[in-house]
Amino acid sequence: MRQTIYEDFKYSMQDTNRIYVGSKYTFRELLDEEELLFKLRMLMERYVLPEADLEDTLETHLYYLRPESFLVKIYRQMKARIRVSVIEEKKGLLGRVPGGAGGRRDSSWEEGRKRYVTKQLTIEELTALPPEEKERQGLVVQELSVSKLALLGM
Repeated sequence: MRQTIYEDFKYSMQDTNRIYVGSKYTFRELLDEEELLFKLRMLMERYVLPEADLEDTLETHLYYLRPESFLVKIYRQMKARIRVSVIEEKKGLLGRVPGGAGGRRDSSWEEGRKRYVTKQLTIEELTALPPEEKERQGLVVQELSVSKLALLGM
């Protein structure tokens, strides 16, 4: 039997302004990732690891982060944005479910149709939602992005 390893959302990228890190990395893998900016790895080791485990993923860490945690201030200083997917019901104009013109077509099959929508949240917006609400919304953490300029100032 062939063993497959889940590698989606396990990446690190940079552009001129931000660093993007996939949420499936464990902290051990993040610290070993040579292509990740040294300053970010150092901040993770110094501030995040005392409150997390090396085998925790970035996804679980961010998902269960509490608003009163000191780490929220650290992420705010890094100007962190978290890309998440949430389940939303598909609606048309004026809040109606899309269907045929003039009611000639039966659109009952489209009622309650749901889809994942990608959103960018700040750390405050993410931590303001309790885990029960995140679960109800079907929230999935995809990516953490931080500002390079903010990292230089830390």
